[in-house]
Amino acid sequence: MNHTLSILLQNEAGALVRVAGLFAARGYNIDTLTVAATHDPAVSRLTLSLQCDDASLSQILQQTRKLVDVLQVAHPATALAA
Repeated sequence: MNHTLSILLQNEAGALVRVAGLFAARGYNIDTLTVAATHDPAVSRLTLSLQCDDASLSQILQQTRKLVDVLQVAHPATALAA
């Protein structure tokens, strides 16, 4: 199943590498990846899509939230379903 995640992270050198590395270390391919500045120059928004099942998605969300540079992780489809 295709999922889209929206991640707010600190705009620091290496932050994107740590997030992408988390997915690579667990064997998940990132299908699309977009990074853009926000109104706060210290924060960037990373939007990515990947294919995985719901159990894997839950684990990915938990692990991504534990990363030091990550401020917030949202999965819009989950928010709409809740």
